[in-house]
Amino acid sequence: MNDQDEVIAFLSRPVSYGAPDGRVERIDSHGSLVFLHGEHAYKLKRAVAYAALDYRSLGSRERACRAELRLNRRTAPQLYLAVRSINRAADGSLRFDGAGPVLDWVVVMRRFPQEALFERMAVAGHLTEALMERLGAEIARFHAGAEITPQFGGPVAVRLVIEENHRELRRYPDLLNHGALAALHRAALAELDAQAGELDRRRREGRVRRCHGDLRLANICLLDGRPTPFDGIEFSDRLICIDVLHDLAFLLLDLQHHGLDALATRLLRSYLAHAGEAEDCRPLPLFLSLRAATRSFTLACGARRQHDPALAADKARQARVLLARAAACLRGDGLP
Repeated sequence: MNDQDEVIAFLSRPVSYGAPDGRVERIDSHGSLVFLHGEHAYKLKRAVAYAALDYRSLGSRERACRAELRLNRRTAPQLYLAVRSINRAADGSLRFDGAGPVLDWVVVMRRFPQEALFERMAVAGHLTEALMERLGAEIARFHAGAEITPQFGGPVAVRLVIEENHRELRRYPDLLNHGALAALHRAALAELDAQAGELDRRRREGRVRRCHGDLRLANICLLDGRPTPFDGIEFSDRLICIDVLHDLAFLLLDLQHHGLDALATRLLRSYLAHAGEAEDCRPLPLFLSLRAATRSFTLACGARRQHDPALAADKARQARVLLARAAACLRGDGLP
């Protein structure tokens, strides 16, 4: 992060936004830093590289910012406002949209209260069936208008996800049972073989589209009274050009993980009722299992990185719960 320290310092000062007083709040994630000031949020891509993304070059960060703006305006046009540069002025200082050399780029967003996040609302018990009805209709509308991408998806893409999940899950033998991992791997491959023809048919018939890719409760907010998905993936075509049911499955799984099974059922029914064409849900158990396995290894990773023993233990517990859910989905247990 050394090459971004000056930019981070700039974004951390209220005066940079034309306000000598006030407060700047910061939210950190693996791939971004978000600076909150006044009515806006400024999202800076970290100069990091992971398996699926590489933001180490200035050009890659600019492209990612512009892609994030373009893709997320599909679901949240009132939330995503602009891409702005941070430039060095002739006197050596930094400023937004200056004439000097560009040091970095940010996505500017409209700020909303954290209590409006569906993740927070789920924990507080504020999600309702009426909201799920509206959210299901919103996601169906989004999927119906999304770009069709038949060059992605199908059984080949699903097999890649199964193998990636298995590889990542095996990194945590101290947290996750080896026998359970092996059994899940076998069951997922068997289900893939059973569904391969259906998955390929769906790909050919336009059910693989440029979706959201990370459709979780944490990436949906209540904005102006409307359920609004945001923060979709911009850095990988492979992760967002997926079957529409694979996209929806993450949200269904998330609701179930919060113990909100009835809301998951309502969401699915609303989605199916508002879909532009009749939807065949036979692959849904497989997609739910894939999402559960992915969340399992993500939480296992978080448990290992967590310094607080109590929080680490809770993440490890959730990882095991989701591993068991991944297997249960393939058995048809607890589907919405």
